[in-house]
Amino acid sequence: MGITRKILTGGAAVLCTGVAYVVWDISRRRKSHTHTYRSLFDQYVSYRVFSLVGRHMRNKLEKDCDNVAAVQEEVLLQRLKEHANTEYGRTYRFAEITSREDYRTSHPLTRYEHYRDYVDRMIAGEEMVLTAFKPIVFGTTSGTSGKYSIIPMGQQQRINFFLQGVTVALSCMFEGFPESDNLQKDLKIFHMPHFRESAAGIPIGPNSSSPANSQAMLNLYSTPKPGFDIMSEREALYVHLLFALKDRDLGLIEANFSFRVHTALVMMEACWEQLVTDIETGCIHPNLDIPNNTRAELDKLLKPDPARAQELREEFQKGFEGIMRRVWPYLGVVLATDTGSFDLYRQKLQSHYCKGVPMYSPIYGATEGLVGVNIWPNHEERHYVLCPRSMVMELIPVDSSDQDQPHTLWLEQAQLGGVYELVITNAGGLFRYRFGDVVKVVGFYNKCPVIQFMYRQGQMLNVRGEKTSEDMFYQALKLVKETWADTGVHVVDYCCAESVLVQEGQAEPRPHYVVILELQDGGRGQDEHYAQQLEDMLRKTAYMYDRCRTQGSIGPLVVHLMPEGCFSEYRQHLLSNTMAGSNQLKVPRVMRRKGDVDFMMDKLKE
Repeated sequence: MGITRKILTGGAAVLCTGVAYVVWDISRRRKSHTHTYRSLFDQYVSYRVFSLVGRHMRNKLEKDCDNVAAVQEEVLLQRLKEHANTEYGRTYRFAEITSREDYRTSHPLTRYEHYRDYVDRMIAGEEMVLTAFKPIVFGTTSGTSGKYSIIPMGQQQRINFFLQGVTVALSCMFEGFPESDNLQKDLKIFHMPHFRESAAGIPIGPNSSSPANSQAMLNLYSTPKPGFDIMSEREALYVHLLFALKDRDLGLIEANFSFRVHTALVMMEACWEQLVTDIETGCIHPNLDIPNNTRAELDKLLKPDPARAQELREEFQKGFEGIMRRVWPYLGVVLATDTGSFDLYRQKLQSHYCKGVPMYSPIYGATEGLVGVNIWPNHEERHYVLCPRSMVMELIPVDSSDQDQPHTLWLEQAQLGGVYELVITNAGGLFRYRFGDVVKVVGFYNKCPVIQFMYRQGQMLNVRGEKTSEDMFYQALKLVKETWADTGVHVVDYCCAESVLVQEGQAEPRPHYVVILELQDGGRGQDEHYAQQLEDMLRKTAYMYDRCRTQGSIGPLVVHLMPEGCFSEYRQHLLSNTMAGSNQLKVPRVMRRKGDVDFMMDKLKE
């Protein structure tokens, strides 16, 4: 009896000590005043779990990267064993494969057309066709740069993406930006996508982060739950901004891509007076198309706040340079992918709205799954260590990419400075799959390659075999932009096309590049001036382009300066004419569809 009493007394003391520590730890951290006790506790527990699991997964990643060849073979054989009894696994004799070399010899390199019939049968309800598991979603790629693909995804894939990618990135964020490890809410810029259903009732649609697959996290965000039920993008974005602006202690801004953050801040600048009035009165403006029941719930949560409205009004009236730090003085970091073509928006954010606020591009992922994670949050360069337990990866030297079945290298065979097309075997039924990303090896983390994303293969200008990548063109544009620094001219957005897609009647008969450019404070009618600047710089950055220009086989590029707001309308056009949801939408830097080019040319005539 005495021993039992002592155990209970000791347990109670430990429990009280634990509770006291949690209360003390919560009390010392900066908090959003919009928290309820429940949401405050939810965020505290979530962040502590993320931090603990993230550190564990980071240690596991480090060990995996030190033994990359063995880990890759282990993961491959597990996946082949899992799918060995599917129709696809029997066709390619997965049960007989005992090593990576066997696999490379017996299974061809593939592209999406190889899987289309299998996926169509899965959508129709057949099982054990391509995967042993029943998908939780058929993820659609955006299709903005060409044809879209439909990729099966299982529950374990989603869990692995979270554990191997998200928790590691959050752990690195807490370590790199300690001020982010508080109890401030997060402005998460996403909204509910539209899905259709397969014959078996499985959702078909965007697989990127959205309220639909983030239900457990919604308490962490500044937007209240009813705001995530709004289906229209403009209204959803307005409500995100409204509740974020009400919270002076906001700690984090997060979106899938940096252009989503930029779009939100452009809206904030355009609508600030209405936003401030809504905060002052505690009512959402009636001109917004929000269902009545959702509006009533949001108005109940908004509540009038004249003091905060006046504070915001004073800051907005000073202008929008560095506005994020002024309206959210305790903002820790902006979290968004900003590599490749998204670097343009990162530069625009850092030079204007986000001055003084760090930006972190945490994850290299795709509809196909997790590819890499950026474990260096404070570095200006965006580098990712490839995740050897997420995908089995092969590398095609980019000079061999034109071949149908080129020889591939394993990760441990990568060379520093090498540029490669990535080939993946994922957990969702894609085997030796060429999904189109080109990367450069910039270092090694233990024995695993660290890469920099370069470009998508479909995003390449190629009218005479010169193969000018989107990265080459962007580097030229970046250099030209630097010469405009003192003129007040800023690039709003851009894309390119090959002249064959443009209507007849062009002044230049030779094939050439057509550059569609929207400038802020840039005078219309100076198309030829800007074209000459871009032409001169591109010839310096793209050797084969310069050679073709010297030989006269390619004509000089043509620039069309577009009217204000053209690219905003183009995004709406893409949302209406592709499978892309707004959470995953990417403006293609090289337009492949004639309908897209015609849309832009029609805008030019208006």
